[in-house]
Amino acid sequence: MIRAFTLALCLLCAGPMSAQSGDFGALARLDAGASSVTGKRNEVKIDLALSQGVPYRVFALDAPPRLVVDFREVDWAGTLGPELLNTQNVSALRVGGFRPGWSRMVADLAGPFALSDADMKVDTDAGTARLILTLTRTTPEEFAATAGVPDMPGWDMPKPAQTGVARLPRDPAAPLVVVLDPGHGGIDPGAESGEVIEKDLMLSFARQLKEVLLRTGDFEVVLTREEDVFVSLERRVAIAHQAGADLFLSLHADSLGEGNARGATVYALSHDASDAASAALAERHDRTDMLAGIDLSGTDDVVADILMDLARMETQPRADLLARALLLGIREMGLPLNSRPRRSASFSVLKSPDIPSVLLELGFLSSGRDLGNLVDPEWRDAMATAIVDGIVAWGLADAANAQLVRQ
Repeated sequence: MIRAFTLALCLLCAGPMSAQSGDFGALARLDAGASSVTGKRNEVKIDLALSQGVPYRVFALDAPPRLVVDFREVDWAGTLGPELLNTQNVSALRVGGFRPGWSRMVADLAGPFALSDADMKVDTDAGTARLILTLTRTTPEEFAATAGVPDMPGWDMPKPAQTGVARLPRDPAAPLVVVLDPGHGGIDPGAESGEVIEKDLMLSFARQLKEVLLRTGDFEVVLTREEDVFVSLERRVAIAHQAGADLFLSLHADSLGEGNARGATVYALSHDASDAASAALAERHDRTDMLAGIDLSGTDDVVADILMDLARMETQPRADLLARALLLGIREMGLPLNSRPRRSASFSVLKSPDIPSVLLELGFLSSGRDLGNLVDPEWRDAMATAIVDGIVAWGLADAANAQLVRQ
């Protein structure tokens, strides 16, 4: 706590702020050896051998053309998807958890192939099942006309928060509500290095950080995902609103194929990225929704964007302060920071107009030093403590700044 007060004092003295693995019940398993994705010139056949029959749904998405298959209670353990491919008509295949109780397969199609037949045959004696999907080549116009997510309201969004009532001023004595966002999950593994997968690493660290925050007695903590499931970027922000979050912290550990990036980096929201690497990272993070089979059509709303930009004029300086507080906490603990530790980019997950939000890259899996740190229990304990110190310091400085504004 003494360290946090010191950090808060540093923040207040710095001058004015400038605006700127899921459990699916194991009811059904895929027999990868008996499954395949094959094709002819004008056809694609997806043949999946399951330990038993399960409910499923199939739909297509356009721009680019994709086939999405959702399954109830299928465990994909033992397969990543690409090894099933044996046709150039499908350019990529991904499988994994999508939401609690459901898993997803996404096939990137090399052209407009529309579903022509879907048949699940169950062997009543053995109890096993075989799902065979047949796709035939069609025209781009016909494919686009039939593409789209089935109308299932609330499929990937929490119940809407109450609207029409202004958010009450926060009780200074109430615990801060912190939403931790473990990056990636389910069908979206994130970065990988050997046996280390970003989605698993961030979930375990988020749980660890949650415990450290709760032990202070000053915080309520909500995780955007509690298990290995996919959570869309929009849903992550919606969860923060539903929880009444005072701050939002997204946790990542990326991997870069070029350069020697290493050390912790904190990102705040900005329309213009602070550098080319940050712009590429934001694009890669935001692209995960599309790769996981999310329909992003019709999401632009110019008026809404303008209103949100106005709201961020007050929130963004508080997010910048949070970024500075986290960096101070990490630096005071003597933990490695990137050579340019404070950056900005247009991350969708940071675009809540009324919640101070930052993205923390704990390190890079492409760096041997960072990788060793990220799996080291002592380093993780120190990083969790540093983050908590930063959040405590931010809370003190944010409250002091709010008091100055009122005066």
